Amino acid sequence: MYGDLMIKHINNTDINYIDYGEGENTLILLHGWGQNIEMMKSLGDKLKKSNRIIIVDLPGFGESPEPKEIWSIYDYADSIKQLVDELKIDNPVLIGHSFGGKISLIYASKYSVSKLVLFGSPFKKEVEKLSTKTKILKELKKVPVLNKLEGFAKKHIGSRDYKNASEFMRKILVEHVNLDITDDVKKIKCPTIIIWGTNDEEVPIERAYELEKLISDSAVIPYEGCSHYAYLERLNQTVNVIKSFIGGK
Repeated sequence: MYGDLMIKHINNTDINYIDYGEGENTLILLHGWGQNIEMMKSLGDKLKKSNRIIIVDLPGFGESPEPKEIWSIYDYADSIKQLVDELKIDNPVLIGHSFGGKISLIYASKYSVSKLVLFGSPFKKEVEKLSTKTKILKELKKVPVLNKLEGFAKKHIGSRDYKNASEFMRKILVEHVNLDITDDVKKIKCPTIIIWGTNDEEVPIERAYELEKLISDSAVIPYEGCSHYAYLERLNQTVNVIKSFIGGK
């Protein structure tokens, strides 16, 4: 059994993570920009019965301090790989939302992954903005699962966007949003499912179908009427899709 809050010193910084559940598969959950473990935990809790769950505070978010240097998306992916190696995990299932999904795409293009699950994951520059706190809070109030996280969101979501981020994290954000990783995505060979809200205003649904064309073994599962947080808006459906995809109870 697992369950402790843990820290590993990797790439000259500390990475905070939780490790719980047990099973043949190890699922690594990576959150979006400006978020932390809490935004992935409701999903992990529903999958812990037959899977080992690892949820990470990406460096610069939650309880993980900012990196000592300006990290690229590749540095984030390499750090997750070092964590995976430290924990002696082979062929994890990677599950990533938004920024965490982009990291997952890079990871899967370079390292061994058994399966990949993506939620609203950007892979090239979008014309417009990251979400504002006001818009996200309005979405939270509409959805029961998200509503439970409203207190967390008021404190955390939006506090790391460009306007409110530290000067240091802004540089990482600018590099992230401007980086096109299309050529990396083409290298992904593992089975992949792409869950996306048709009303995603942060990364449009068209990107999901572009990813489907770029990744040879992939399929899009659109959530009609859902936002950038589609995976939480239809949490039970997401859990059932993942269970069917990876096996387990």
